[in-house]
Amino acid sequence: MSKTNNFVFWGLYVIAWLIFVGLSIEAGGLLVNFFFTLYNPDFVQNLYQKLDLIQMYNDSKLAFFGVYSFILLIAILKACLFYTVIHLMHKMDLSKPFSDFVARQISLMSYITLCIGLLSAIAQQLVNSLQPHGFVPDNLDQFWTDSEAFILMGAVIYIIAVIFKKGVAIQNENELTV
Repeated sequence: MSKTNNFVFWGLYVIAWLIFVGLSIEAGGLLVNFFFTLYNPDFVQNLYQKLDLIQMYNDSKLAFFGVYSFILLIAILKACLFYTVIHLMHKMDLSKPFSDFVARQISLMSYITLCIGLLSAIAQQLVNSLQPHGFVPDNLDQFWTDSEAFILMGAVIYIIAVIFKKGVAIQNENELTV
């Protein structure tokens, strides 16, 4: 591997760590916000993103827990996705990239990405069905606006995972014949 490619790889590794830390902070902040909404609702205006769903909680606890569950699950899955990317980049042997570990990690990344996209689409439909009843504030769209992109990205990563699995099978077959 050339010095330029090695530099780019480690630069992307650092960027993946930064994104993971940011997404973990976001998920943690939303989790803290959730518990403050339940136990000390007056303090929510001072918290992360000022995600104030007190009115929804007072009107319909089922809608509140449903919407907040989607918000938390999507945020946690995004952090898990980047943890998987970091784990892959850390353990991957660049001199022999076609391995069972790499194929499994790429498959896992495709499943997580697809789950994020599908959960975002379902949450978007749930919020759209709750809006005529006046439950949902306008600031929730930021959590699932990119559902179609995640579904498409999950499909592309799945195709890459299948190619890697086939590459591993061919590599193992070639090692047996030599």
